[in-house]
Amino acid sequence: MMSPELTVLALAGLLQTAQFAAYSVAANRQIGTRIAMGPRDDAPSLTGYAGRLQRALNNHFEGLILFTLAVVVVTLGDKGSGMTAALAWIYLISRVIYVPAYAFGWVPWRSVIWGIGFAATNLMILAALF
Repeated sequence: MMSPELTVLALAGLLQTAQFAAYSVAANRQIGTRIAMGPRDDAPSLTGYAGRLQRALNNHFEGLILFTLAVVVVTLGDKGSGMTAALAWIYLISRVIYVPAYAFGWVPWRSVIWGIGFAATNLMILAALF
């Protein structure tokens, strides 16, 4: 049976896929399929909703690296607990909420939501050390 932390990591990967799909649709609508299917040597910068979805996707790539590290140290260190499982779920929930927060420009909530996920990830790492 997979640990709760690994389950959340798998779900975070699926969230990344969903974010990529949403970003791709928005980007194609903005720049058109001719540019999107081309080499994009001189592709225009994405703006508005599509640009925010792109930045949210990139942000999740960055956050997912640290979260993956947290899951690995918790799992390989055999430090999984109710607390690390709860922190993993907090990370995932914050990332799910972060997407619309970024896409719709929820200021300052986008940053607050990001901070919650970042803190949960770092607390998982700290839990693995002690």
